[in-house]
Amino acid sequence: MVIFGKWKNQTLTLSIKGNSLTFSLQSSGDSQVYSFDVEGRLWTAMVKSISYRRGLNGKTVAKWTVAGPRSGIRKLGDMDGRERRWLSEDEVMQLEEQARQTASDLLADLQHDRVEINAPLPDPTLPLLKRAANFTTQRYRQDVQQYHQIYKPVGILPPDQYMAVVLQLTEGCSFNTCTFCTFYRDRRFRIKTPEEFRAHAQAVRDYLGEGLSLRRTIFLGDANALVVPMPKLIERVKIVHELYDVEALGGIYAFLDGFSGEKKTPDDYAQLRRLGMERIYIGMESGNEELLRFLKKPGKPEDVIQAVRAIKTGGISVGIIVLLGAGGQRFADVHVRDTIAAINKMNLDLDDLVYFSELIESEGMEYTRDAFQAHLKPLAPEERIAQGEKIEAGLRFTEEGGVPHISRYDIREFVY
Repeated sequence: MVIFGKWKNQTLTLSIKGNSLTFSLQSSGDSQVYSFDVEGRLWTAMVKSISYRRGLNGKTVAKWTVAGPRSGIRKLGDMDGRERRWLSEDEVMQLEEQARQTASDLLADLQHDRVEINAPLPDPTLPLLKRAANFTTQRYRQDVQQYHQIYKPVGILPPDQYMAVVLQLTEGCSFNTCTFCTFYRDRRFRIKTPEEFRAHAQAVRDYLGEGLSLRRTIFLGDANALVVPMPKLIERVKIVHELYDVEALGGIYAFLDGFSGEKKTPDDYAQLRRLGMERIYIGMESGNEELLRFLKKPGKPEDVIQAVRAIKTGGISVGIIVLLGAGGQRFADVHVRDTIAAINKMNLDLDDLVYFSELIESEGMEYTRDAFQAHLKPLAPEERIAQGEKIEAGLRFTEEGGVPHISRYDIREFVY
């Protein structure tokens, strides 16, 4: 339900949902928007045209759009037109306190009829505001500490899974050789025992509390949880069903590396589908075999194609991730050509996703060292964007199957 009103010479909008509370304040030249989950955790905010997204781990990313050289706003795909940075701990505390204090002041004035509103407040409004107002600095620190007691670092998720309930069935990556990835370097791959996984899944549920209602899906982590042999995997997926309403949450999702995907049959995937598996994400990166070897990515493009066909035969959709800029100028043309060819063999449809993720280099990254030693000339940001556009232009889909959702995926904006 949406309530409109006036408060302190500002236009007030209150949005009360079963899974969240949002209020916005607008006045001449200024606006504020704060959203909280049902437990009172700040989730997102918008202050002075800067958007903030807070992860369960306590980290907060700020994002804004800057004007282009001709005073226009650059298109969304042009990542140079979007700025982002992670807030310092002090800045996070300031934002949290600003949101909490505003919620507290609004609560007090609503309770004392000092707010003009156009309709009676629905019953959940004041209790939800009270929870937000009571989310003090101490409560915030306890919440983050509890998170870190439950989770190993969540390395990365597909963009459509940022609001998932992450359950770490495995830890780390089963091969961990890709030179462009540093997410799991500090931990060895392991599969949680049934007892460990049950305790972990229950701890996550207890931690989220009523905030579970804001979560949209269940994501089995870490990097390629579906590499787990079927008997062990089924046993653990059944534990998920014991502790969560999988259907109500929107199903189960997970990563799988392409080269081990073929070890599961279409019947295996059909069994996973019956247990609620909705989509499996594969970081193909490129359709060019030589480039994959340079990236130290195990397997071949054909492995991914066969895995995708088996997954889709089993009734599960896929998300294919392509790495833009990989291999620089030397591999640019073959990367485009062979990636188009590989994706066109997968028979993707409107239930599937294709993500273009830009290669983000950093000092000390193995890829950066290898590219320097191989004298690879990197692609400029606009060239990486153009590479994605070329690949997208070459993709072909059937009229009956429809076109999958195709979008960009910036790992610098990942927050959980």
